[in-house]
Amino acid sequence: MITVLIEKGYAYISGGNVYFDTSKLSTYYVFGNMNEDDLAVGVRDSVEEDENKRNKTDFVLWFTKSKFEDQELKWESPWGLGYPGWHIECSCISKRHNGEYLDIHCGGIDNAFPHHTNEIAQSEAYLGHKWCNYWFHVLHLNDARGKMSKSKGDFLTVSLLESKGYNPVAYRFFCLQSHYRKPLTFSYESLDNCVKAYDKLIKRISALGTDGEVDAVKAAGLIGKFREAMDNDLNTSLGVTVVYDVLKADTNDATKRYVLGELDKVLSLNLLDAKKEAKKESSPQDAEIEALIAQRTEARKNKDWATADAIRDKLAEMKVVVVDTKDGISWHYAE
Repeated sequence: MITVLIEKGYAYISGGNVYFDTSKLSTYYVFGNMNEDDLAVGVRDSVEEDENKRNKTDFVLWFTKSKFEDQELKWESPWGLGYPGWHIECSCISKRHNGEYLDIHCGGIDNAFPHHTNEIAQSEAYLGHKWCNYWFHVLHLNDARGKMSKSKGDFLTVSLLESKGYNPVAYRFFCLQSHYRKPLTFSYESLDNCVKAYDKLIKRISALGTDGEVDAVKAAGLIGKFREAMDNDLNTSLGVTVVYDVLKADTNDATKRYVLGELDKVLSLNLLDAKKEAKKESSPQDAEIEALIAQRTEARKNKDWATADAIRDKLAEMKVVVVDTKDGISWHYAE
């Protein structure tokens, strides 16, 4: 791919490296609201300005010389021993495994520039045609301290939530109630509240009957309302609202179950497997924790502070966080 870009005049060799020449493009800032004056010099490729570049927005396709002298993975190339830039890696992998056309490319908003911008530049210069139809940039998942990230060691995983006893589908429910263009702030208290809401929703769905014929007209109207929410820039929050609208709709249970099944093909909340998803089996330790919390509540009620404090200390040793809310007491494992 790099060889073709050089042959087409989109790339040049300078200082031992191969660079993409952004001045050859009629449009470089494809995602709008970005202009050259606002961009930091030498974004990501180096801490200091790279004087080998012809233009400050040019980026490296192949390194033989870089700030990372201890780079372990290196390969022989027509330009010397080195390694590819991080943008060209993705374009090559995508072309090899997905072909010359993509419909949707996803990623975090921090990848829009320079990574995705550079992917488009090099891919379309190489291919000679439009590469990807839609770009889906998601804003960050934050906690109280700000953006979660691997580098800070505080990122969230589904496995971590499962280890704390949470149903991953309840976490999906939590995420779907926000819009992808808005940052989402995570806390275990918020997740606990969402678990309660999800369990209540599942309980209502599980109470629906199966008798009767599906009312095709009313079903189409409800599905159309959901489609309208999705057509509104994938507004999943409105989509979840439609789920509740279905339950309140003036129609029979058979129609409601049918519509919920159709909506769940998009939401994947296991709505019709309600009884299975309502609550996971409690582990023996979960049962012990519940018993201890009940004992602590009783001790506090009787103003037996010594016993309450002793139970609190025992729960802390078990790495359990107890949260008192207006709806009662919830708990989760500490990180």
